[in-house]
Amino acid sequence: MDTKASISEELTALYKEGVVVVSDLQSEDSKKDFTFEYQNWYTKAIRVVELLAQDRLTEFKSYYEIDPKRKSMGYGTYYIQDFLKGVAPNKHRHPGFNTRNQTAQNLMNQLAIVNSLVGRISSILTNIDSELMADIQDAELETARKLIKVSLRAAGSLTGVIIENHLQKLAKTHNITSRKKNPTISDLNDPLKNEGIFDTPTWRKVTYLADIRNICSHKKDIEPTKEQVNELIDGANWLVKNTF
Repeated sequence: MDTKASISEELTALYKEGVVVVSDLQSEDSKKDFTFEYQNWYTKAIRVVELLAQDRLTEFKSYYEIDPKRKSMGYGTYYIQDFLKGVAPNKHRHPGFNTRNQTAQNLMNQLAIVNSLVGRISSILTNIDSELMADIQDAELETARKLIKVSLRAAGSLTGVIIENHLQKLAKTHNITSRKKNPTISDLNDPLKNEGIFDTPTWRKVTYLADIRNICSHKKDIEPTKEQVNELIDGANWLVKNTF
């Protein structure tokens, strides 16, 4: 099972578990302890929302946590914590107020957020992958800068690999294929321009970077200069942060 399917399965199970908690709450015949049942679910659910949907975390918590600025208790200001504490609005001000129904509504709102995460799995995984890749590339470029003091060729060759890997990823993202199993910078530069991924200035920049990379990796009769290698690293840094 791949990562997406695994996460989807876990989210579905969490959602279904929450549905059971709501059903038990609404059933007066249920012998299950809502406090323990809900707290067990909430502990797992809030962690999932925190990891996968930071933008929904405050809303998710708002259905459970009592607002410290609350001036009165009633419709719209009754929270799951209130029910767990066994408190209810003043009967004279809110006759007929059903604490179970209000708590169930809050919980269903939380369930709706959990359920919505299933449709966001692909974008979430893409974002995580992009962030991890960016961190790796930054670390590799920093290593290349340090290598300048040891070997210009080694620093340039490492940077060339970073550019190559980035272009290969771009090609894959945009469904651009190559006849070569391991296409180089030059093999991918033209197709990326032809498909409109690179504009002419970017294409020229990549062409120039490829020339420096070739001096570092292949042309043993020409020594790369420190300025060239620095240009190569700076160019690679710009490329990985500005082309998608």
